[in-house]
Amino acid sequence: MADEKGRYSNAFTATMAGIADLFRKQKNVVVLSDDDVITGKNILITGASSGLGFEAAVQLARRGAHVYMACRSGIPEKGEKVMQLTGNRNVVMLPVDLSDIESIRKLVGQLKEAAVKIDVLIENAAVVPSGSRKTRQGIEEMFMVNYLSKFLLTRWLLDNNLFNTDGGSIPRIIFVSSESHRNPKAFDWDGFGKYKEYSMGKTVELYGYYKLLMTTYANELARRLNPAGQHRYSIFALCPGPVNSNIARESPAIFKPLLKIVFGIFFRSPKVAVQPVVYFAASSDVKDKTIDYLFLMSRKEMDAKATDVENGKKVWRLSEELLNQHGVVFQKSFPPRI
Repeated sequence: MADEKGRYSNAFTATMAGIADLFRKQKNVVVLSDDDVITGKNILITGASSGLGFEAAVQLARRGAHVYMACRSGIPEKGEKVMQLTGNRNVVMLPVDLSDIESIRKLVGQLKEAAVKIDVLIENAAVVPSGSRKTRQGIEEMFMVNYLSKFLLTRWLLDNNLFNTDGGSIPRIIFVSSESHRNPKAFDWDGFGKYKEYSMGKTVELYGYYKLLMTTYANELARRLNPAGQHRYSIFALCPGPVNSNIARESPAIFKPLLKIVFGIFFRSPKVAVQPVVYFAASSDVKDKTIDYLFLMSRKEMDAKATDVENGKKVWRLSEELLNQHGVVFQKSFPPRI
């Protein structure tokens, strides 16, 4: 959609675009019903200690889920808070640093040891750093947390048979994306995964690019997990719109007072913004879908670059090759759908 390009190229235009979207009349609106309960379902949420992830934990616990909160901080107090707010004692906190390959490996190991079978995976965690930083493995942090960790976690869960497919059950994998996935003009295939220095001025642009990688991966995952017209997994992506959270905590100190005012007045609270996440996790309306995308609570087509089959194959291949360089070898193969 050509008219959407450039809306998320810097912090100012991204903020204004988010505010404008909230006042725009929505089409193809979906409805989250109070009757959509998920009693006893195991839900794993990344980045669940604050913002959208924490609110997802609260609302899904209220609907009867067994909630596994994968977090870098807030242990155990955030889990205790969810139990206090919901009366649901089936809340478990799991430590993970999504910038660290070995930490993700340990998380998967914990789930395997506990024999947990995941019904719904919510890939929510994201960072907006003040500039480039290297992870423990030398990968650029925002690329790792906002995209590559999602690829790695889902593949390792699949490798270890940790999704619940018993009795024809269809697991749901939900990616918290962004409308900013439409902003990049093209993929940087030659620079895929290569560490590059950048400052705050480049952060918003890269944030949208990594959301494009993730959304492209979501489409490719749906194709590979559902071969020959079968429906084995449901893959969903969504943009919650502008959320009043702490994701901009690394912005320059001089701008923080202004951002706090703008976020407080114009951005939606996590309690409201989390609706599309809860809808995809709990609604019976999407039980027959292999892939779907919501912007706010409206169904919408994803950017054509993200749905392109060849782009999907390339993102998959390059991600595997990059992780192979860091000693990650996947046991299961999921051939591309012809």
